[in-house]
Amino acid sequence: MKKANKAGKSGSKEGKIEKTPSRLIDARIQELGDWRGETLARIRKIILRADPKVTQEWKWRGVPVWYHDGMICTGETYKSIVKMTFVKGAELKDPSGLFNSSLEGNTRRAIDFHEGEKINEKALQALIRAAVALNKS
Repeated sequence: MKKANKAGKSGSKEGKIEKTPSRLIDARIQELGDWRGETLARIRKIILRADPKVTQEWKWRGVPVWYHDGMICTGETYKSIVKMTFVKGAELKDPSGLFNSSLEGNTRRAIDFHEGEKINEKALQALIRAAVALNKS
């Protein structure tokens, strides 16, 4: 009887798409369907180019989070901004002045991206690599 119940369950992986963090992030980008989705997708590509060994997680009811030897940053989407928060941002040098939000705290720093803003890809990659190096130290 137990074997029949197990085989008959609809919760099997057969025919279901596994909800990996990567797929959940893809779905969020598609769900947004506007400049915020495009910006989040662009940020994600920059992160993955800056550190191919980064891992992606899906936390706190829908926030993409990137890790390498610890948390690097999050990618939050709001009505008028896409916020990239660096968990140890206060310890990072930011010679290009990318940090423009959460500047008063002792730990985190963030970058708020607004509609139509260009992303300084080279400076952002450098910041991501610095965050990874800090995590490794």
